[in-house]
Amino acid sequence: MDPHGGHYLNKDAVLSPLGAARICQLVLGCTIIALVSHSAGYSANYGTFCMFVWCFSFTVTLVIFTLDITRLHSCMPISWDNFTVAFAMLATLMYITASVVYPVYFLQTEYSDEDYEIQIYRISVTVCSSVCCFPYGVEVFLTRAKPGAVVGYMATVSGLLKVVQGFVACIIFGALANDSEYNQYIATQYCVVVYSLCFSVTVIVIIVTVSGRTAALRFPFDRFVVVYTFFAVILYLSTALIWPIFSFDKKYGSTARPEDCPRGECSWDSKLVVAVFTCVNLVLYFIDLVYSQRIRFVSSSAV
Repeated sequence: MDPHGGHYLNKDAVLSPLGAARICQLVLGCTIIALVSHSAGYSANYGTFCMFVWCFSFTVTLVIFTLDITRLHSCMPISWDNFTVAFAMLATLMYITASVVYPVYFLQTEYSDEDYEIQIYRISVTVCSSVCCFPYGVEVFLTRAKPGAVVGYMATVSGLLKVVQGFVACIIFGALANDSEYNQYIATQYCVVVYSLCFSVTVIVIIVTVSGRTAALRFPFDRFVVVYTFFAVILYLSTALIWPIFSFDKKYGSTARPEDCPRGECSWDSKLVVAVFTCVNLVLYFIDLVYSQRIRFVSSSAV
């Protein structure tokens, strides 16, 4: 018992719906790691990415659960609610991606009798990974902003969209790095500059918010976020027009996928991924801009 008569341990961290969601995250995450380590296996960059997702998410979830149940999160110099909801959103996106990537590259429709057991393990990993998306999604649902409630910025639609925008930008960077030939034209290099600039500012917004330092800034942070989102929409609109022209127009590239393009190493595929997710982020930034007009930023480390 503490001097004020309260318990040292926070029972709500276990008995509440949020606590139950985190326990499910830990159980499923541990199961996935055990299955992959035992027989399912992983290899190449795609497998390493999936294993990183599962290990990273499990480790951070365990830290969050431990700090919450021991109430030690109050000693940390961050906005705890902003941090946990931002991580839950990120983990949801990462798990969805891993649940798609792993079966695409590691499940086989034709296999020998010797590989039968390995395929069963890999199917189990895929199922557990897919199911684990829901506990993280439930945490986002439980901690999101409610009408009339005072919450941190990351719990609002605009704050959650910032995490999604940053994640989509990472997918774009991955495609750019995979032989996208973006350095052939000044116009496509301009697009890369736009992706990098918007990603950097988005990450800074998230870091400043999670650190609970918005009140220390000498300018209205909420207004800065809205103005930045407006310019991000304009910039992404320009890239949504420029990138497809310099990638798929007959004058600069190919309108159809080359027949001799190997899977996973095709520059045309990378260009298509960049074009698609550029449009996705454009829509996300536009929705963010619309919702930004409906919220009032709470600049307090206590939230």
